[in-house]
Amino acid sequence: MPVYRDEAVVLRTHKLGEADRIVTLLTRTHGKVRAVAKGVRRTGSKFGARLEPFMVADVQLYEGRSLDIITQAESLGSYGALITADYDSYTAASVMVETADKLTESEGSLQQYLLLVGALRSLSRREHGPSLTLDSYLLRAVSMAGWAPSFQDCARCGAVGDHSAVVVQLGGVVCDDCAAPGSPRLDVATITLLSALLTGDWEHAQSAPAKTQAQAGGIVAAYTQWHLGRGLRSLEHVAR
Repeated sequence: MPVYRDEAVVLRTHKLGEADRIVTLLTRTHGKVRAVAKGVRRTGSKFGARLEPFMVADVQLYEGRSLDIITQAESLGSYGALITADYDSYTAASVMVETADKLTESEGSLQQYLLLVGALRSLSRREHGPSLTLDSYLLRAVSMAGWAPSFQDCARCGAVGDHSAVVVQLGGVVCDDCAAPGSPRLDVATITLLSALLTGDWEHAQSAPAKTQAQAGGIVAAYTQWHLGRGLRSLEHVAR
């Protein structure tokens, strides 16, 4: 059976039998992989701790009939323990890996892999607030998947200008002519924050008031779930 190596981030795990675990990985070059890690639930396992959610590892696998088999795992980023030690970081990371899992169902993406690893690293180092890190990740992830939002020109007709109406189904802010009656309106501060999160302008994003951050977070959540075509179960646990 062919053997291969790759870098991977652990998205989720499931128990299998008494000592094994099924691990879902997003790899750097092989896309999403579901593999069996034999014996990792035993206390004497050599690499069980390296295959927990949010961990990044260099793994060796061989191809199986239905599931691949993990034979080696060397830690590249021990983010799991640091993230799970903080509840807000843990819930944000849970949304991230769930989103990455859904966005890579049909095929993998090097960009999605690198984005997720960078976001988990940032969470573990407490570089920015967990909610801001999550919202920035979500906007960038859906953009990479082909659903880039517009927070400047009208998302429907392209009309140039500063628009306040937002319609997530149409792709962001829209002009008054394209806005349906009753469309929610955002203030300038919230739209500016959304743009900053999308572009990685952390100096501006971190200076936004908590109320503005919360309003932007609601828009990001709605936008992401609409374009995924389904809800994110872990999102309900994120504190806004």
